[in-house]
Amino acid sequence: MGKITAAITGVGEYLPDYILTNEELSTMVDTSDEWIMSHIGVKTRHILKGEGVGSSYMGARGWTRWRSIW
Repeated sequence: MGKITAAITGVGEYLPDYILTNEELSTMVDTSDEWIMSHIGVKTRHILKGEGVGSSYMGARGWTRWRSIW
């Protein structure tokens, strides 16, 4: 097999709108904000919601945003 080369030609970012807090998470599983903060250090997380969307959706949104800047 021949040599495979790749290059990063740009970067972008996208954060889903929905924010899941530790307080909300503690209603779903047996945990608390204090435990999560002391063990993991995370207060909130962005969650992608929607049928049939995933990392490719976020990549496309990041690309669109990056492209509009340039």
